[in-house]
Formats: sequence, C-alpha cells, structure tokens
Amino acid sequence: MHRLRTTMARLRPLTAAQSAQSISQPRLLAIEGGLQTFKPARRLNTSVAAEPFLNGTSSNYVEEMYYAWLENPRNVHKSWDIFFRNANAGAPPGAAYQSPPPSAVHSLIRAYQVRGHHIAKLDPLEISCVDFDDTPCTVGFQNVGVYGLAESDLDKVFRLPTTTFIGGSEKSLPLREIIRRLEMAYCQHIGVEFMFINDLEQCQWIREKFETPGIMQFSLEEKKTLLARMIRSTRFEEFLQRKWSSEKRFGLEGCESLIPALKTIIDMSSLSGVESVIMGMPHRGRLNVLANVIRKELDQIFCQFDSKLEAADEGSGDVKYHLGMYHKRMNRVSDREISMSLMANPSHLEAVDPVVQGKTKAEQFYSGDTEGKRVMSILLHGDAAFAGQGIVYETFHLSDLPSYTTHGTIHVVVNNQIGFTTDPRMARSSPYPTDVARVVNAPIFHVNADDPEAVIYVCKVASEWRNIFHKDVVVDLVCYRRNGHNEMDEPMFTQPLMYKQIKKQKGVLQKFAEKVIAEGVVTTQAYEEEVVRYDKICEDAYNRSKDEKILHIKHWLDSPWPDFFNLDGQPKTMHSPPTGISEEELKHIGNIASSVPVEDFTIHGGLSRILKGRANMVDQRVCDWALGEYMAFGSLLKEGIHIRLSGQDVERGTFSHRHHVLHDQNVDKRICIPMNYVSPDQAPYTVCNSSLSEYGVLGFELGFAMASPNALVLWEAQFGDFNNTAQCIIDQFISSGQAKWVRQNGIVLLLPHGMEGMGPEHSSARPERFLQMCNDDPDVFPKITENFAVHQLYDCNWIVVNCSTPANYFHVLRRQILQPFRKPLIVFTPKSLLRHPEAKSSFDDMLPATIFKRLIPDEGPAAASPEKVKRIVFCSGKIYYELTRERKSRGMDDTVAVIRIEQLSPFPFDLVKAETDRYSNADLVWCQEEHKNQGYHDYVKPRICTTTNHTRPVWYAGRDPAAAPATGNKKTHLTELQRLVDAAFDLDAFSGKI
Repeated sequence: MHRLRTTMARLRPLTAAQSAQSISQPRLLAIEGGLQTFKPARRLNTSVAAEPFLNGTSSNYVEEMYYAWLENPRNVHKSWDIFFRNANAGAPPGAAYQSPPPSAVHSLIRAYQVRGHHIAKLDPLEISCVDFDDTPCTVGFQNVGVYGLAESDLDKVFRLPTTTFIGGSEKSLPLREIIRRLEMAYCQHIGVEFMFINDLEQCQWIREKFETPGIMQFSLEEKKTLLARMIRSTRFEEFLQRKWSSEKRFGLEGCESLIPALKTIIDMSSLSGVESVIMGMPHRGRLNVLANVIRKELDQIFCQFDSKLEAADEGSGDVKYHLGMYHKRMNRVSDREISMSLMANPSHLEAVDPVVQGKTKAEQFYSGDTEGKRVMSILLHGDAAFAGQGIVYETFHLSDLPSYTTHGTIHVVVNNQIGFTTDPRMARSSPYPTDVARVVNAPIFHVNADDPEAVIYVCKVASEWRNIFHKDVVVDLVCYRRNGHNEMDEPMFTQPLMYKQIKKQKGVLQKFAEKVIAEGVVTTQAYEEEVVRYDKICEDAYNRSKDEKILHIKHWLDSPWPDFFNLDGQPKTMHSPPTGISEEELKHIGNIASSVPVEDFTIHGGLSRILKGRANMVDQRVCDWALGEYMAFGSLLKEGIHIRLSGQDVERGTFSHRHHVLHDQNVDKRICIPMNYVSPDQAPYTVCNSSLSEYGVLGFELGFAMASPNALVLWEAQFGDFNNTAQCIIDQFISSGQAKWVRQNGIVLLLPHGMEGMGPEHSSARPERFLQMCNDDPDVFPKITENFAVHQLYDCNWIVVNCSTPANYFHVLRRQILQPFRKPLIVFTPKSLLRHPEAKSSFDDMLPATIFKRLIPDEGPAAASPEKVKRIVFCSGKIYYELTRERKSRGMDDTVAVIRIEQLSPFPFDLVKAETDRYSNADLVWCQEEHKNQGYHDYVKPRICTTTNHTRPVWYAGRDPAAAPATGNKKTHLTELQRLVDAAFDLDAFSGKI
C-alpha cells in the first residue's frame, strides 16, 4: 500500500466530520419507482399508480420542492438538487437519486486537494526545511478516525463527489483505493497549490489534470526527446567546467531539468499559436539557456571566456551572464517560426521582471494581439529573490490591470533552497518562496526537479493553463545548487550538511538515463553515442571560438531595431529637424484640447471653466504648460507616432492641470479622451493611471519603449522624489543601459520639482543624482563642430532638462522622437509654473523653423548694452521668475543678465561660452533654490569654469547645505528664498572672496 501511512494526521480535515454515517435523507427518495422521468417544465408529472406512496400530501410536497428548485437549486437540500438534475437528464426515477458521499470522505478528498503538497516528495535531497506545523507527522491507518472514519471503512465502497476525477470512469471506489489515488495525484513528485483560487471552472480544470488516473503518460518519442535535452543541458555545464574551471559562470548544475522545462513551455505555446516569447531571468543558468533554448551560437558564448577578447562596440559592455539575445527560428515540434528574446539583466535580481512585461505588452499592442495569443512572457526566478524582492509583488499586481496585462505569464522558479549563503529559514517568513503568487490567484505547481518527466508534465499543464485562461501560473522547480553561489565559492562554510548530501547526490541525467534504458526506451550504446555527439558539437565550437578576436555586444541585442539604423548600427543621419508646427495645426489641436468631442457628454462644471480658459488661450495665440504638452502630443499623434503616458494619476494630472481623460458626470465608467480625436488616421494615444508602484511601473514603461523606436513612452512620477523607489531601474537600465548592452531607449521621465514651501517631501526630484550619472566630462571643453548639439546628444548617456516655458517643453518632447537616435530624457517639470501668469508661450515660439532652446539668453535691456552688465546670473527652471521679479523691483534690468540653462546635460558649452564672452565685464553667479549640496550647483559650476578657462570665478547664490531637501516651515522657506535672491543681486556680496 503506497504511503497511506502519511495521510491522515498530516492532512487535517478541512470540514470536521463527527460521524461516519451517511447524511439522512427524506424517505421518499429511497423508494424505487414512483415518480416518472420529468422534463424541465413548469409542471411535475407523477404516477401515483407506479408508486402508491406518492399520493395526496407527499406528491404535493415533491411538487413544492420541484418549484423551489426551478426557482433556485440552492433553495432545496443537495439531495433534492441531485435528484431533480438527474431526472431532468433522463435518469429513471429509481436511479435519479444518488447518495452523496459521506461528509467524512468528501472532507478527506478536499484535504488532499488543499494540503497534499505538504507531504509530497518535492526535495531531491530529502532535507527540505519547508515546515507547515510543529506537530510530528503521525502515520498509520489508525488516524482515519480524525475524519470520522474507522479502519473497518477502508474496504467499504464510497460514491465519489463531482469535485474529484480520481475515479476516471468509475463513480465509486473503496476508501483504500480513494486514498491511494489521492496520494498518487498529490503526494508524489508534484505538489499542487490551487484550492485558494475562487473560480470553480479553474479548480476543476486543475483537478482533472492531476487526478485523472494514468494522465501523466509519455510516448517513446517524448522520452527520447527529453533524454536528448537533458544530455545537452548537463553536458554543456560539464564542458564549461572542464574548459574554464576557474571562471565564474553561475552554472545550472543541480537543476539541469530547467532546459527541457523551458523548451516544453515554448513547444506547447508555439503549438497553440504563440509567435513570440520574451524571457527574463537571473544569471544562474543563463549561458545554458542562451545555448540550448535561445540557440545562440556556442562559439559566440565560448569566446566570451577569452580574457584577451577586445570590445568593438561603444560603451563598457557587461559580463557574459548578464547579456541578452534575440533569435528567430523554426520550432521543430510545431513546425512554426517563433521569435525568442532573452532580456539583458543586471545582478539586481528580479529587476528585469517588469521590463519583460512592458516589452511583451508593447509587442502585443503593435501586433494587435489583444488577448495575448501570439506574444507571451516567461519569467525565471531564484527562490530567495522571488520571496525577498518587492518588485515581484509589484509586477504580479500589474498582471490584470487593463493597460498593463500581458494576458498571463509563466513563472519558473529555480528553487535552489538557498540564497547565496542564506537558507530559507532565514530568508522568508512563508513556507514556500512562491507564496507571493497567491495574491493574484495564480496556481502553483511544485515539482521535484530530479524527476524530469514530472517537470515536463507540469510545464505542459502550465502552458495549457496560460493558453486557456490567460492568467499567471508558477512552476516551482525544487532542486539544489551543486556548486557554491558561483564556481569559486565554498558552500561548505555555511551549509555543511546540505553539501555533504549534495556530494552524494547522483546527477539527474544519470538517474533519468538509467530509468529510460531500463524501460527499453533507448539502449546504453545509443545514449552514449548521443553524449559523444553533443560533446563533439561543443568541442568544435570551442575550436572555432579561438578565432574570435573582437567582441561585438550588438550581436547580443535583445531588442533590435533593424529598420532604424544603418547596417553597421549607426543612425541613418545626424540631422535633427526643426520641431515647430504650423499655426493651423496649433489652432486645430488647441480646439480639440478645449472641447468635448463626444455628444451628450456631461463634464464637471470646474472642468468646463478649464476648457473655456484653454479656448481663450487659443484665441490669444498663447499656451500654458498643459496646452503646450497637448500641442506636442497631438502633433506627434497626427504624424503617426504612438504615445503612451503612464504613472499615478496621469490622466487628470497630480496638479489637476492635464485632464486628458474626461468623465461623464452622469454615467459610470463613460469616458472621453479628446486626444484620440485629433485626426482620423492618427496613431492611438494611451494614457493610463498606474498602480501605486514606481519600481514596477517605470520598469514596465522602459520595457514598452524597447519594443519600438517609433513611439513616445513617458512615465510621470506623482511627485519628482517618487523616483527614489524606482532608483534600481534608473541606475541599472536607464542611465547605463546603452553603455552595457548597446541598447538605445527613448523613455521620458517627467519629474515634478520645485521648492514651494510645502515641506521636504515632494519638493525635490533630486536633480543632483541624475546629473552625477551623466557621462560628459566637466573638465574638457568640447570641439565645436557642425551639428554640435546633435553630436552631443548622440554621445551622452541621457538628456536632462529643466524647461521654464511651455514652448520649450513642447519642443523637447517633439525632438525626443524626431531626432535620428534614442536617448532617455529626464524632464524636471514644474508645479507652481503650471498656472503662473508669466509662464506662458506665444504660438510664435512653436511655429515652423523654431527649435528647442538649450539655453535662453537674457532678452531684456541687459542684452542691448552688454558692456554695462556687471553680473550674469545663470539659473534653471522656476527660480528664473523669482529672479526677474526681484531684478525689476530693484531697477537692475540693465546691470544684471539672467540666463536660463534649459538643457543641463549634455551641457551647452558653446552657448554658455557665447554668453560669457558677450558679457565680458560681468562676474558669474549660479543661482538655484535648492540647497548647495543638492540641485545643479556641483554639476554646473565646474563646467562654467571650464567654459571660461577658469579666468572668472563662479559664485553661488542659493540655500546652504542641508540634509533634507526643504524646510517644513513656511516662514523659514520665504526667509531662505529672500536671502538667496538678495545674494544674487548684491553686487558686492562676493567681493574679496576667493
């Protein structure tokens, strides 16, 4: 008898049964004959002649039950429900009633379905520290009493409930056989967590997949394919170990079944119509996945180990186990073409998760795949990271949101049962690393990774689940890590007992090969020949790899844009066209922005005033910040550029200025997006409020922007300092992505910034952090050449701007998509300037031939007589309006020039030089509202000094250094502001200072 002893005590009943007796039923139902078979009509036919008992009151009672059942089956006892259903289906009266199983047996079956995974044999090492309760596991048939059953019931036959498939074609089974089949279904090498799912259809589907007797069968051909894949997976790692024993590679030893697992998922998905698979994974096993799943040429992988290999591409490159890959090939199982992309990923585990989802969503969007039938994502995880990294939770919560869903992701956890040196008891508070997936009702299939057939079956089921239900699913490969964290690490320091067991552990390939040879699937000779054949493939590739002298990172691109570049990967031109548009177009877009292009649509009264204000601005040929953004978006949409704006509250705008989505005040969920009415053949505009996530959502938008260069993708922080919690995406992907992976990206970050006296939170978008990561040299004055501004943009790692006018904001957004390459754009956006009466732009500043102004010179009296100017005050952003107001009140318009640096990086050396040369008698001041150790000062000052060849000092006017971004006291704020503008205009303030 197969492990019956394990069942009873460990699997406590979920519904306590106090008695083994069947539920007592109405006498009437036990009588043969009587009622004729009835149809679902409004009248119940009875034959009193056939059953004398059914006369008078009793037949009336049956009829009352029937009417109550017709109204709602829940109105009657379950026994009546079964009777009426079976009779309706044509069963004779005597057979219409089926005795329901005793609640004890029902409870026992449910216990297995809910908790069978607790006692499944999941750990290949048999030392799992997954612990579900503190009580010892009591064994033996004596425990049947827990369920209200007796040992004498083991051979009693019980009718099976409809919530199990263990009977197959049989409707009743002895209790002993019921337990045996439940143990076979739920307590072997597969543990299934699914009973928390609140959808009956989905639960029934999973039960059928694991309970049906004999369902996990494999053909001879499938077993041969599995063996071949296990050979490739295992021998690849062994080959690397032989050739480069002292190199880190983060090998897959201990989870070699991952490769056939992924290939099975891809095969099954391709069979169901999937044409593109986008994958993300950490570094463990990446080289093996590149070789045996993505099918990267082996010589290209092996040459990466050559320390003498020279880098041919721009940037710094990255280590081999971080690189990505894109490949399109025929799938041999489906005989269909399939594209596969493995995303490049830093060592920040799980950071790639939302990036993969964003790229997947974009590919679905551009191909019109609204249900995710042609494009899908696979995410691989380590157990410690899956439980420990909050980005996993953030990504799961995007999975069913309308503008973020990818219609189901297959998650594969390589569960090493250790994180670097930390064992699970110290790494998580939940029993499984996968418990986070329960939050979105994703089924979780735990499987012993040393049983390749079980692994393959689970992956087939996961693929079918995703194809049918389009929801997330998790495959937890419970395995081990044969070596340390990397091949140089000594794991015996910290996990001595585990690694003593691992050293004794027979390899999974050896175990599986012995099994299939014993079954007669292959001969020993055929197996050994297959091993030799693959070893020769590796050896030949190794010999070819020696001829490689140069490393081309562009051969490892995960998101190629072949039509965007020349054949050698360079821009087709270095010319950036003017970004202005016609007056007619400005007026047309302005009219759309100030209207409701849907009939019988009631908007809020306050919004009516806003739209009327916009109409007035259009009449006056001016625009504020919101209207300038409208002009940029509307004109790009008209030119066929898809725009996606995402973030918390972006539809209305945090500061209630945007209103891109109008809500009918009388009809729930009825909305209007005027931007989609700009032109009949325009590109679609996507504007979507996000979940309260920065890390996850910014990663998602970054991935979306990777899919195509012909889209403007923007993420707006609710307040600029919210980028703090997305710092990993900013540092690891946006700032350094092109340098590491030769991968351009045009994502735009909109970060509201400004000291408004509202306290330290939400004042600063931390410009100093972005500027610190800029790659331009503060000490080198660049050579000024033709198209200098464009070449600067091409050479930088990202663009940082702080616009002070709506027109400049309009231009920088249009430039972002019209320039011949893609760079991330960081925009410090305003708060108070959104409604500042002076922060408006004339249509003249947006007409054809106008462009983005990297620097805005003084346009007042100072410019007319530069020789009289005693001071240049350089500044950026909102402080300009404070300075010009103060200058006017002091009557210093002709002695102080206020110059705005709108593009901070790359720094406009040429324009700053022109201004300092023009005002040759003036001293130089950098003024900012931020504290001295924050803001732009540390970035700007050395660059101005380089521009002037260190012939003139650059003084500082601003707040003193501080730990917090701003004061929380309004009076202190105003005092600080007055002090810094006083310093800016006190011409003697810096005299005598060195």
